[in-house]
Amino acid sequence: MKFVIIGGDAAGMSAASRAKRNQPDMEVTVLEQTSDVSYSACGMPYNIAEADREIDDLVVRHAHVFREKQGIDLKTGHRAEAIDPAAKKVRGRTVTGDPFELAYDKLLIATGASPIIPDLPGFDEEGVMGLKSLEDGRKIKQFIVNHQVKKVVIIGMGYIALEMAEALRSRDLDVEMVKPRPVLLPWMNGSLSRVVKEEIERHGAKMYAGHEVQSIQKTGSGLKIICPDLELDAQMVIVAIGVTPNSRIAEDAGLALGIQKSIAVDRSMQTSVPDIYSAGDCADAYHVVTGKKTWIPLALRANRGGWAVADAVVGKAVSLDGVAGTAVFKVFDLQVARTGLSVKEAGDAGFDPVDVAIQARSRAHAHPGSATLHVQMVGDKRSGRLLGVQMVGREGAAHRIDAPAVALHAKLTVEEFSQCDLAYAPPFSPVWDPMLTAATQLLKKM
Repeated sequence: MKFVIIGGDAAGMSAASRAKRNQPDMEVTVLEQTSDVSYSACGMPYNIAEADREIDDLVVRHAHVFREKQGIDLKTGHRAEAIDPAAKKVRGRTVTGDPFELAYDKLLIATGASPIIPDLPGFDEEGVMGLKSLEDGRKIKQFIVNHQVKKVVIIGMGYIALEMAEALRSRDLDVEMVKPRPVLLPWMNGSLSRVVKEEIERHGAKMYAGHEVQSIQKTGSGLKIICPDLELDAQMVIVAIGVTPNSRIAEDAGLALGIQKSIAVDRSMQTSVPDIYSAGDCADAYHVVTGKKTWIPLALRANRGGWAVADAVVGKAVSLDGVAGTAVFKVFDLQVARTGLSVKEAGDAGFDPVDVAIQARSRAHAHPGSATLHVQMVGDKRSGRLLGVQMVGREGAAHRIDAPAVALHAKLTVEEFSQCDLAYAPPFSPVWDPMLTAATQLLKKM
Protein backbone atom coordinates (compact mmCIF):
# COMPACT_ATOMS: atom_id res chain seq x y z
CA MET A 1 0.00 0.00 0.00
CA LYS A 2 1.16 3.51 -0.86
CA PHE A 3 0.19 5.92 1.92
CA VAL A 4 0.99 9.55 1.09
CA ILE A 5 0.76 12.29 3.72
CA ILE A 6 0.73 16.02 2.96
CA GLY A 7 2.15 17.85 5.98
CA GLY A 8 4.93 16.89 8.38
CA ASP A 9 3.94 18.20 11.79
CA ALA A 10 1.67 16.79 14.53
CA ALA A 11 -1.06 14.99 12.58
CA GLY A 12 1.12 14.03 9.63
CA MET A 13 4.06 12.56 11.51
CA SER A 14 1.80 10.88 14.09
CA ALA A 15 0.00 9.16 11.23
CA ALA A 16 3.25 8.21 9.48
CA SER A 17 4.80 6.69 12.60
CA ARG A 18 1.71 4.72 13.60
CA ALA A 19 1.14 3.51 10.04
CA LYS A 20 4.63 1.97 10.01
CA ARG A 21 3.94 0.32 13.38
CA ASN A 22 0.63 -1.02 12.11
CA GLN A 23 2.07 -2.32 8.86
CA PRO A 24 5.89 -2.21 8.68
CA ASP A 25 5.97 -2.97 4.95
CA MET A 26 3.65 -0.11 4.08
CA GLU A 27 5.16 2.49 1.74
CA VAL A 28 4.74 5.74 3.68
CA THR A 29 5.71 9.04 2.06
CA VAL A 30 5.43 12.44 3.76
CA LEU A 31 5.53 15.69 1.79
CA GLU A 32 6.58 18.70 3.88
CA GLN A 33 7.09 22.07 2.20
CA THR A 34 9.47 23.38 4.88
CA SER A 35 12.61 21.85 6.39
CA ASP A 36 10.99 21.49 9.85
CA VAL A 37 8.98 18.50 11.05
CA SER A 38 7.59 17.26 14.34
CA TYR A 39 8.05 20.32 16.55
CA SER A 40 6.23 21.87 19.50
CA ALA A 41 4.52 24.90 17.95
CA CYS A 42 2.76 25.65 21.24
CA GLY A 43 6.16 26.15 22.89
CA MET A 44 7.28 28.96 20.58
CA PRO A 45 6.24 31.95 22.74
CA TYR A 46 8.17 30.48 25.68
CA ASN A 47 11.19 29.85 23.48
CA ILE A 48 11.04 33.40 22.10
CA ALA A 49 11.08 34.64 25.71
CA GLU A 50 14.59 33.21 26.07
CA ALA A 51 16.97 35.11 23.81
CA ASP A 52 19.81 32.57 24.06
CA ARG A 53 17.71 29.46 23.52
CA GLU A 54 17.80 27.92 20.05
CA ILE A 55 14.40 27.67 18.35
CA ASP A 56 15.36 24.17 17.18
CA ASP A 57 15.12 23.03 20.81
CA LEU A 58 11.41 22.71 20.06
CA VAL A 59 11.97 19.90 17.53
CA VAL A 60 10.60 16.71 19.06
CA ARG A 61 12.08 14.32 16.49
CA HIS A 62 14.44 15.23 13.67
CA ALA A 63 13.82 14.29 10.06
CA HIS A 64 16.69 11.81 9.89
CA VAL A 65 15.17 9.75 12.71
CA PHE A 66 11.96 9.24 10.74
CA ARG A 67 13.95 8.27 7.68
CA GLU A 68 16.67 6.10 9.19
CA LYS A 69 14.96 4.44 12.17
CA GLN A 70 11.35 4.24 11.02
CA GLY A 71 11.72 3.79 7.28
CA ILE A 72 9.47 6.75 6.41
CA ASP A 73 10.16 8.45 3.09
CA LEU A 74 10.11 11.99 4.45
CA LYS A 75 10.52 14.53 1.65
CA THR A 76 11.20 17.98 3.10
CA GLY A 77 11.19 20.98 0.77
CA HIS A 78 8.33 19.39 -1.22
CA ARG A 79 5.20 21.53 -1.62
CA ALA A 80 2.06 19.66 -2.68
CA GLU A 81 0.07 21.89 -5.02
CA ALA A 82 -2.71 19.71 -6.43
CA ILE A 83 -4.55 16.45 -5.81
CA ASP A 84 -6.10 14.39 -8.62
CA PRO A 85 -8.59 12.07 -6.88
CA ALA A 86 -9.55 10.29 -10.14
CA ALA A 87 -5.94 9.39 -10.96
CA LYS A 88 -5.05 9.12 -7.23
CA LYS A 89 -2.00 11.33 -7.63
CA VAL A 90 -0.45 14.32 -5.85
CA ARG A 91 1.48 16.93 -7.79
CA GLY A 92 3.74 19.71 -6.62
CA ARG A 93 7.14 21.36 -6.71
CA THR A 94 10.31 21.12 -4.70
CA VAL A 95 11.93 24.09 -3.01
CA THR A 96 14.20 24.38 -6.08
CA GLY A 97 11.20 24.55 -8.43
CA ASP A 98 11.38 21.01 -9.82
CA PRO A 99 7.97 19.38 -10.43
CA PHE A 100 7.09 16.04 -8.85
CA GLU A 101 4.18 13.58 -9.01
CA LEU A 102 3.30 10.82 -6.55
CA ALA A 103 0.71 8.06 -6.80
CA TYR A 104 -1.20 7.00 -3.68
CA ASP A 105 -3.58 4.32 -2.51
CA LYS A 106 -4.51 6.27 0.63
CA LEU A 107 -3.94 9.98 1.19
CA LEU A 108 -3.88 12.12 4.33
CA ILE A 109 -4.20 15.90 4.11
CA ALA A 110 -2.55 17.34 7.23
CA THR A 111 -1.74 20.82 6.00
CA GLY A 112 -2.50 22.63 9.28
CA ALA A 113 -3.47 26.27 9.51
CA SER A 114 -1.90 29.64 8.76
CA PRO A 115 -2.00 32.98 10.59
CA ILE A 116 -4.66 35.36 9.31
CA ILE A 117 -2.88 38.35 7.76
CA PRO A 118 -5.33 41.11 6.74
CA ASP A 119 -5.24 42.31 3.15
CA LEU A 120 -4.55 45.88 4.21
CA PRO A 121 -1.84 48.40 3.30
CA GLY A 122 1.48 47.77 5.01
CA PHE A 123 0.86 44.26 6.33
CA ASP A 124 3.54 43.02 3.95
CA GLU A 125 6.21 45.37 5.34
CA GLU A 126 9.40 43.97 6.81
CA GLY A 127 8.91 43.46 10.53
CA VAL A 128 5.21 42.56 10.31
CA MET A 129 4.98 38.89 11.25
CA GLY A 130 2.62 36.11 12.21
CA LEU A 131 3.45 33.12 14.40
CA LYS A 132 2.47 29.57 13.47
CA SER A 133 5.40 27.68 11.98
CA LEU A 134 8.84 27.09 13.44
CA GLU A 135 10.24 29.29 10.69
CA ASP A 136 7.95 32.11 11.92
CA GLY A 137 9.46 31.77 15.38
CA ARG A 138 12.96 31.68 13.92
CA LYS A 139 12.35 34.91 11.98
CA ILE A 140 10.90 36.71 15.01
CA LYS A 141 13.91 35.85 17.19
CA GLN A 142 16.34 36.90 14.48
CA PHE A 143 14.50 40.15 13.77
CA ILE A 144 14.52 41.19 17.43
CA VAL A 145 18.30 40.76 17.58
CA ASN A 146 19.21 42.06 14.13
CA HIS A 147 17.11 45.23 14.47
CA GLN A 148 17.69 45.77 18.21
CA VAL A 149 13.94 45.88 18.76
CA LYS A 150 12.78 47.78 21.83
CA LYS A 151 9.04 48.09 21.16
CA VAL A 152 6.47 45.70 19.67
CA VAL A 153 2.80 46.17 18.81
CA ILE A 154 0.67 43.03 18.88
CA ILE A 155 -2.50 43.09 16.78
CA GLY A 156 -5.00 40.80 18.52
CA MET A 157 -5.64 39.70 22.09
CA GLY A 158 -6.26 35.95 21.81
CA TYR A 159 -4.22 33.02 23.16
CA ILE A 160 -1.12 33.56 21.03
CA ALA A 161 -1.24 37.34 21.42
CA LEU A 162 -1.35 37.11 25.22
CA GLU A 163 1.41 34.50 25.36
CA MET A 164 3.57 36.67 23.10
CA ALA A 165 2.92 39.73 25.29
CA GLU A 166 4.35 37.83 28.24
CA ALA A 167 7.28 36.51 26.20
CA LEU A 168 8.27 39.95 24.93
CA ARG A 169 7.81 41.67 28.31
CA SER A 170 10.09 39.04 29.84
CA ARG A 171 12.76 40.33 27.45
CA ASP A 172 12.05 43.85 28.71
CA LEU A 173 10.53 44.99 25.41
CA ASP A 174 7.75 47.58 25.42
CA VAL A 175 4.49 45.93 24.35
CA GLU A 176 1.24 47.50 23.17
CA MET A 177 -1.78 45.47 22.09
CA VAL A 178 -4.62 46.59 19.83
CA LYS A 179 -7.80 44.95 18.52
CA PRO A 180 -11.05 46.11 16.88
CA ARG A 181 -13.51 44.48 19.29
CA PRO A 182 -14.03 46.27 22.62
CA VAL A 183 -13.89 43.16 24.84
CA LEU A 184 -10.60 41.46 25.76
CA LEU A 185 -11.79 37.83 25.62
CA PRO A 186 -15.34 37.85 24.23
CA TRP A 187 -15.96 34.17 25.06
CA MET A 188 -15.06 34.66 28.72
CA ASN A 189 -17.27 35.70 31.64
CA GLY A 190 -16.83 39.44 32.25
CA SER A 191 -15.61 39.15 35.84
CA LEU A 192 -12.96 36.60 34.82
CA SER A 193 -11.91 38.67 31.82
CA ARG A 194 -11.31 41.69 34.04
CA VAL A 195 -8.91 39.65 36.18
CA VAL A 196 -6.91 38.78 33.05
CA LYS A 197 -6.88 42.40 31.87
CA GLU A 198 -5.60 43.65 35.23
CA GLU A 199 -2.83 41.05 35.18
CA ILE A 200 -1.66 42.12 31.72
CA GLU A 201 -1.61 45.80 32.63
CA ARG A 202 0.12 45.07 35.95
CA HIS A 203 3.03 43.66 33.96
CA GLY A 204 3.38 46.79 31.83
CA ALA A 205 1.70 45.82 28.57
CA LYS A 206 -0.67 48.50 27.29
CA MET A 207 -4.02 47.47 25.81
CA TYR A 208 -6.15 49.33 23.27
CA ALA A 209 -9.39 47.42 22.66
CA GLY A 210 -12.00 48.81 20.28
CA HIS A 211 -9.58 50.23 17.71
CA GLU A 212 -9.63 48.83 14.18
CA VAL A 213 -6.28 48.79 12.41
CA GLN A 214 -6.53 50.37 8.96
CA SER A 215 -2.93 50.22 7.79
CA ILE A 216 0.73 49.95 8.74
CA GLN A 217 3.19 52.53 7.49
CA LYS A 218 6.96 52.36 7.22
CA THR A 219 8.67 55.23 9.03
CA GLY A 220 12.26 56.32 9.51
CA SER A 221 12.42 54.62 12.88
CA GLY A 222 10.28 51.57 12.21
CA LEU A 223 6.54 51.10 11.74
CA LYS A 224 3.37 53.06 12.51
CA ILE A 225 0.07 51.29 13.12
CA ILE A 226 -2.81 53.47 11.95
CA CYS A 227 -6.31 53.30 13.48
CA PRO A 228 -9.12 55.87 12.95
CA ASP A 229 -8.51 57.44 16.36
CA LEU A 230 -5.17 55.97 17.39
CA GLU A 231 -1.59 55.70 16.10
CA LEU A 232 1.03 53.40 17.61
CA ASP A 233 4.76 53.33 16.82
CA ALA A 234 6.83 50.15 16.90
CA GLN A 235 9.86 48.46 15.42
CA MET A 236 8.05 45.15 15.00
CA VAL A 237 4.40 44.09 14.66
CA ILE A 238 3.07 40.66 15.58
CA VAL A 239 -0.23 39.81 13.87
CA ALA A 240 -2.14 37.41 16.14
CA ILE A 241 -5.80 37.69 15.17
CA GLY A 242 -6.33 33.98 14.62
CA VAL A 243 -5.61 31.26 12.09
CA THR A 244 -7.36 29.84 9.06
CA PRO A 245 -7.29 26.21 7.87
CA ASN A 246 -5.01 25.41 4.93
CA SER A 247 -7.77 23.78 2.90
CA ARG A 248 -7.26 25.25 -0.57
CA ILE A 249 -5.66 22.09 -1.99
CA ALA A 250 -8.66 20.07 -0.77
CA GLU A 251 -11.20 22.58 -2.08
CA ASP A 252 -9.54 22.64 -5.49
CA ALA A 253 -9.72 18.84 -5.61
CA GLY A 254 -13.47 18.92 -5.00
CA LEU A 255 -13.51 17.83 -1.36
CA ALA A 256 -16.33 19.11 0.85
CA LEU A 257 -15.46 21.86 3.32
CA GLY A 258 -17.02 22.49 6.72
CA ILE A 259 -16.94 25.16 9.44
CA GLN A 260 -14.75 28.17 8.52
CA LYS A 261 -13.65 26.34 5.34
CA SER A 262 -12.02 23.51 7.30
CA ILE A 263 -11.96 20.14 5.56
CA ALA A 264 -15.08 18.15 6.40
CA VAL A 265 -14.40 14.69 7.86
CA ASP A 266 -16.49 11.96 9.48
CA ARG A 267 -15.64 10.29 12.79
CA SER A 268 -13.06 8.06 11.06
CA MET A 269 -11.37 11.18 9.60
CA GLN A 270 -12.56 10.24 6.08
CA THR A 271 -13.26 13.18 3.76
CA SER A 272 -16.06 13.34 1.19
CA VAL A 273 -13.77 11.59 -1.32
CA PRO A 274 -12.95 7.87 -0.88
CA ASP A 275 -9.40 7.03 0.26
CA ILE A 276 -8.65 10.64 1.22
CA TYR A 277 -8.46 11.54 4.93
CA SER A 278 -7.73 14.75 6.79
CA ALA A 279 -6.51 15.50 10.31
CA GLY A 280 -5.01 18.32 12.33
CA ASP A 281 -5.73 22.05 12.22
CA CYS A 282 -7.06 21.87 8.65
CA ALA A 283 -9.90 19.45 9.52
CA ASP A 284 -13.20 19.91 11.35
CA ALA A 285 -14.51 17.81 14.27
CA TYR A 286 -17.64 17.01 16.23
CA HIS A 287 -18.30 18.91 19.48
CA VAL A 288 -19.04 16.51 22.34
CA VAL A 289 -21.55 18.90 23.93
CA THR A 290 -23.59 19.93 20.90
CA GLY A 291 -22.97 16.87 18.72
CA LYS A 292 -22.55 19.29 15.82
CA LYS A 293 -19.58 20.06 13.61
CA THR A 294 -17.02 22.57 14.89
CA TRP A 295 -13.52 23.75 14.08
CA ILE A 296 -11.26 24.18 17.10
CA PRO A 297 -7.53 23.71 16.31
CA LEU A 298 -6.04 21.63 19.14
CA ALA A 299 -2.65 19.90 19.47
CA LEU A 300 -4.04 16.77 21.12
CA ARG A 301 -6.75 16.44 18.50
CA ALA A 302 -4.13 16.69 15.74
CA ASN A 303 -2.05 13.86 17.16
CA ARG A 304 -5.11 11.74 17.95
CA GLY A 305 -6.50 12.37 14.47
CA GLY A 306 -3.22 11.23 12.89
CA TRP A 307 -3.35 8.00 14.86
CA ALA A 308 -6.97 7.44 13.81
CA VAL A 309 -6.12 7.82 10.13
CA ALA A 310 -3.20 5.39 10.44
CA ASP A 311 -5.61 2.83 11.89
CA ALA A 312 -8.34 3.53 9.35
CA VAL A 313 -6.10 3.03 6.30
CA VAL A 314 -5.30 -0.54 7.40
CA GLY A 315 -8.95 -1.38 7.91
CA LYS A 316 -9.33 -0.96 11.66
CA ALA A 317 -12.65 0.36 12.96
CA VAL A 318 -12.20 4.01 13.97
CA SER A 319 -14.68 6.43 15.54
CA LEU A 320 -13.42 9.53 17.35
CA ASP A 321 -15.68 11.01 20.01
CA GLY A 322 -14.86 14.63 19.27
CA VAL A 323 -13.65 17.71 21.14
CA ALA A 324 -14.86 19.77 24.07
CA GLY A 325 -12.67 22.75 23.20
CA THR A 326 -10.57 22.24 26.32
CA ALA A 327 -7.74 24.77 26.46
CA VAL A 328 -5.39 26.35 28.97
CA PHE A 329 -2.90 29.17 28.60
CA LYS A 330 -0.59 31.19 30.80
CA VAL A 331 -0.86 34.97 31.11
CA PHE A 332 2.08 36.16 33.22
CA ASP A 333 1.26 34.74 36.68
CA LEU A 334 -2.26 33.61 35.78
CA GLN A 335 -3.58 30.28 34.55
CA VAL A 336 -6.57 30.66 32.23
CA ALA A 337 -8.59 27.56 31.34
CA ARG A 338 -11.82 26.63 29.62
CA THR A 339 -13.78 23.62 28.40
CA GLY A 340 -17.14 23.29 26.68
CA LEU A 341 -19.49 26.15 25.88
CA SER A 342 -19.76 29.75 27.03
CA VAL A 343 -23.22 31.15 27.82
CA LYS A 344 -23.54 32.68 24.36
CA GLU A 345 -22.30 29.53 22.60
CA ALA A 346 -24.77 27.45 24.60
CA GLY A 347 -27.65 29.73 23.65
CA ASP A 348 -26.64 29.70 19.99
CA ALA A 349 -26.56 25.87 20.10
CA GLY A 350 -30.18 25.73 21.29
CA PHE A 351 -29.66 25.13 25.00
CA ASP A 352 -31.34 27.10 27.80
CA PRO A 353 -28.14 28.18 29.58
CA VAL A 354 -27.83 29.13 33.24
CA ASP A 355 -24.48 30.17 34.69
CA VAL A 356 -22.85 31.06 37.96
CA ALA A 357 -19.54 32.79 38.69
CA ILE A 358 -17.85 32.19 42.04
CA GLN A 359 -14.60 32.96 43.83
CA ALA A 360 -12.98 30.18 45.86
CA ARG A 361 -9.58 29.30 47.28
CA SER A 362 -7.06 27.07 45.54
CA ARG A 363 -6.04 25.45 48.83
CA ALA A 364 -7.64 24.70 52.18
CA HIS A 365 -8.61 27.50 54.57
CA ALA A 366 -5.54 29.18 56.11
CA HIS A 367 -3.09 26.94 54.22
CA PRO A 368 -0.03 29.01 53.17
CA GLY A 369 0.14 30.07 49.53
CA SER A 370 -3.56 29.81 48.79
CA ALA A 371 -4.76 31.94 45.88
CA THR A 372 -8.14 33.10 44.62
CA LEU A 373 -9.68 30.90 41.93
CA HIS A 374 -12.38 32.46 39.75
CA VAL A 375 -14.80 29.92 38.27
CA GLN A 376 -17.72 30.22 35.88
CA MET A 377 -19.90 27.16 35.27
CA VAL A 378 -22.66 26.81 32.67
CA GLY A 379 -25.53 24.31 32.70
CA ASP A 380 -28.68 23.62 30.68
CA LYS A 381 -31.89 24.42 32.56
CA ARG A 382 -34.01 21.95 30.58
CA SER A 383 -31.84 18.84 30.71
CA GLY A 384 -29.63 19.66 33.70
CA ARG A 385 -26.50 18.91 31.64
CA LEU A 386 -23.16 20.49 32.40
CA LEU A 387 -22.25 22.61 29.37
CA GLY A 388 -18.99 24.40 30.16
CA VAL A 389 -16.51 25.75 32.70
CA GLN A 390 -14.05 28.65 32.70
CA MET A 391 -11.36 29.27 35.33
CA VAL A 392 -8.77 31.92 36.13
CA GLY A 393 -6.29 31.84 39.00
CA ARG A 394 -2.64 32.02 39.99
CA GLU A 395 -2.71 28.28 40.66
CA GLY A 396 -5.13 25.41 40.43
CA ALA A 397 -6.82 26.14 37.11
CA ALA A 398 -4.59 24.34 34.59
CA HIS A 399 -5.28 20.77 35.70
CA ARG A 400 -8.60 21.29 37.47
CA ILE A 401 -10.17 21.96 34.07
CA ASP A 402 -9.62 18.30 33.17
CA ALA A 403 -12.37 17.15 35.57
CA PRO A 404 -15.21 19.08 33.90
CA ALA A 405 -13.73 18.19 30.49
CA VAL A 406 -14.16 14.50 31.30
CA ALA A 407 -17.66 15.24 32.64
CA LEU A 408 -18.56 16.83 29.28
CA HIS A 409 -17.37 13.75 27.40
CA ALA A 410 -19.46 11.61 29.75
CA LYS A 411 -22.44 13.98 29.29
CA LEU A 412 -22.91 14.32 33.04
CA THR A 413 -25.56 16.58 34.51
CA VAL A 414 -24.53 19.35 36.89
CA GLU A 415 -26.01 17.31 39.74
CA GLU A 416 -24.03 14.21 38.78
CA PHE A 417 -20.86 16.26 38.54
CA SER A 418 -21.54 17.79 41.97
CA GLN A 419 -21.43 14.26 43.42
CA CYS A 420 -18.05 13.33 41.91
CA ASP A 421 -15.38 12.16 44.35
CA LEU A 422 -12.67 14.78 43.83
CA ALA A 423 -9.34 14.64 45.65
CA TYR A 424 -8.71 16.65 48.80
CA ALA A 425 -5.63 17.59 50.79
CA PRO A 426 -4.98 21.05 52.32
CA PRO A 427 -2.01 21.94 50.03
CA PHE A 428 -4.12 21.30 46.93
CA SER A 429 -7.78 22.07 47.62
CA PRO A 430 -10.43 22.92 50.16
CA VAL A 431 -12.59 19.99 51.29
CA TRP A 432 -15.22 21.28 48.91
CA ASP A 433 -13.22 21.69 45.72
CA PRO A 434 -14.04 24.91 43.78
CA MET A 435 -15.53 22.69 41.05
CA LEU A 436 -17.99 21.20 43.53
CA THR A 437 -18.80 24.60 45.04
CA ALA A 438 -19.57 26.02 41.60
CA ALA A 439 -21.74 23.01 40.73
CA THR A 440 -23.68 23.34 43.99
CA GLN A 441 -24.29 27.05 43.41
CA LEU A 442 -25.32 26.42 39.81
CA LEU A 443 -27.84 23.79 40.92
CA LYS A 444 -29.53 26.41 43.10
CA LYS A 445 -29.96 28.71 40.10
CA MET A 446 -31.17 25.91 37.82
